[in-house]
Amino acid sequence: MNLMPRSLLVMLALALPAVAAGPVLRVADPVSPPTWALLQRQLLDANAAACRKFFARYFDERGFLLCVERWGGDDGPDDAPENVGGWAQLHALGGADDVLAMYRTAWEGHLRQYTLAKTVEVPLARDGMYYKEFPVMFDWQHNGEGLRLFNLQGLSDPGNNNYRQRVRRYAGFYMNEDPGAPNYDPRHKIIRSMINGSRGPLMRKATGLDWAGDPIEVENRFHLGHGERSYAEMVAHFKDYNDVVGDHPLNLIATTLPLNAYLLTGEAKYRKWLIGYVDAWVDRMKRNNDIIPSNIGLDGTIGGATEGKWYGGTYGWGFTVVIPQTGGPAHRNRQHWGFVGFMNAYFLTGDDRYLESWRKQTARVNAAKRTIDGRVMYPRMFGDKGWYGWVPQPYSYNQLEIYYLSMKTQDRRFLENDPWLKYLDGNNPGYPEQALRADLAEVRQRAIAMDTDTTTPDTRLADDPAQFNPARVAALRQTMTAGLDPGRRASIWHCRLRYFDPSRRRAGIPEDCAALIDRMTDDTTRVTLVNTNQLAPRELIVQAGAYAEHTIKSVRRDGKSTLVDGPTLNVRLAPGAGTTLTFTVDRHSRRPTIVFPWDRD
Repeated sequence: MNLMPRSLLVMLALALPAVAAGPVLRVADPVSPPTWALLQRQLLDANAAACRKFFARYFDERGFLLCVERWGGDDGPDDAPENVGGWAQLHALGGADDVLAMYRTAWEGHLRQYTLAKTVEVPLARDGMYYKEFPVMFDWQHNGEGLRLFNLQGLSDPGNNNYRQRVRRYAGFYMNEDPGAPNYDPRHKIIRSMINGSRGPLMRKATGLDWAGDPIEVENRFHLGHGERSYAEMVAHFKDYNDVVGDHPLNLIATTLPLNAYLLTGEAKYRKWLIGYVDAWVDRMKRNNDIIPSNIGLDGTIGGATEGKWYGGTYGWGFTVVIPQTGGPAHRNRQHWGFVGFMNAYFLTGDDRYLESWRKQTARVNAAKRTIDGRVMYPRMFGDKGWYGWVPQPYSYNQLEIYYLSMKTQDRRFLENDPWLKYLDGNNPGYPEQALRADLAEVRQRAIAMDTDTTTPDTRLADDPAQFNPARVAALRQTMTAGLDPGRRASIWHCRLRYFDPSRRRAGIPEDCAALIDRMTDDTTRVTLVNTNQLAPRELIVQAGAYAEHTIKSVRRDGKSTLVDGPTLNVRLAPGAGTTLTFTVDRHSRRPTIVFPWDRD
């Protein structure tokens, strides 16, 4: 054992207790609980209380959402679990135990609910909207939204047997391990249709009916998210969503499924498939003047299913449709959602070429700028006549994610005014308290708004309650973990640090504890840890990365540096104690895992 001077009140133990992971740091320095720490604890508690109210209002004891079940892009199975969006992060941050119980019930319930729910006229879902506990076939804008919860369940629930089985099954749908779901062509490295799922790919043109779902009464009953006033307008909204055969960048979101399986099992086949599929897209970008094409034909050629047009297809670069209510145009280019696949490949490899591909695309699009009526304008669309869809802002999709992963100064372009990044630079000291108070206010407002909701189960669609979902985790995620928002694209969680409670054997920062990351560079992370309980000690495990993908090389406290050389550090905080630690980290240097620290070999 290495004993530091008692004046520092720190002891680093080499021998680990049964529940410890990594070296042990004992902290006895008393601190007055800072305001940000008290706000974090209050926000965790307020979130949980409001979630209980929300769950009791909108779900039954089976976890069924109290709504009219629908199929389609207007409202469908994916919208049901979106109502508990943010709950997986809330528990993983340290939210109450029953947050996990509630969202697990909601997930299980919606799987059963939408397996039982069937369409009458839409051919895709006549035998159930789900099959083998997965969407029968739909696009990955919607599939991804519906999997937001599941893809983060492993943060808190990696031992759940249902989760473990589904992780393998879902990945298998895209690795041709299920003969009933031939979604992938390994020769051309394509997912064969933009609409795909547990029953395989849709190998014909899609119709407005496929997208809109069965006929339904609208007027005086439902308020649709796209503003349609009748079922006829619902079908008209989707009437041009036809060209779906062949691969599309949206399908890159599906790479999170084999990534989940790799995080669970460590089996090389999942990593190999993911890297191989993303690499095929990197090559296509190179061959298409650094722009990601929005259609790949069944023969593997760029634009092969859209008359050779690299910009063709539903949700493609040239996908402009008519709004039925107004007759005006709507630009619906969704290729940038596919960046999730590039993030997944970078996460596994740390290889900058996955980010460089996107930097080049950004530069190409912005190079097409032109001056219109005296203003510099930038395109968002490309069609038969070239670039169009002009806006005054430069093309900068995914720029925060690129900078976060690379930590390169040149990737800070377009992010000059980001308040969180300014705080991490030391230029916005009030940000933590402001952000935490804002989220507290939002929790209160949404809880109050639930009481004004006049919908009933027969006048409520699946996405209607989402506006009242009280889980507000952005400020907690940023201040505690320096993490990105997984968002609606089914991303995993990218963060610098996360926390575990070894005493209670669960994910999340222990009761009464708080953490504030106030500095972050390429190879360092500075965090202040506080035990707000003045009577009882607390123990926590600090892990580098959501999945132990980073290595803590050393930790510095009060000018003294100690070797760690692993993914975790065990910290024991005396009653009312706190400390500031600076970690030197080697990012993306370890094989990631969802296994809890005390269960690893």
